[in-house]
Amino acid sequence: MQVADQGYDPTNKLMQGGKLRIGIVQARFNSDITNALADACKTELAALGVAADHIVHVQVPGALEVPVALQALAEQEAFDALIALGCIIRGETYHFELVANESGSSVSRIALDYQLPIANAIITTENMAQAVARQTDKGRDAARVAVEMANLLETLK
Repeated sequence: MQVADQGYDPTNKLMQGGKLRIGIVQARFNSDITNALADACKTELAALGVAADHIVHVQVPGALEVPVALQALAEQEAFDALIALGCIIRGETYHFELVANESGSSVSRIALDYQLPIANAIITTENMAQAVARQTDKGRDAARVAVEMANLLETLK
């Protein structure tokens, strides 16, 4: 999701969020990181013109629960795009791989099943320092991806 590195242009019509409804699902696990992701994401959505009352923000316990909430929001057919926020930090067991792989593949499956863009900002890092270094950029990138993809898909219909 390196949108900023790909020539982000705020005057691009695909980056105008004024008419969009966005759903955000945030995992609470590693809340210092996920709160920072959410703050950066919502700040960028506002900068892109998405009205605060057009954003639904829900929280779930962890990354494995994010897809269930995304699916529930997708089934409402009320959103132009969704955003997944979470933080998975490698530990000493295989659990990291399980959570990272399952949450990632489930997010992608929901996006494809519902033909709904989902910006996946469930970050996976080796340690807390890496997570802190990515929290703001990834939150901002997720907002940009959601807005751009929602607008792009509308032009393809």
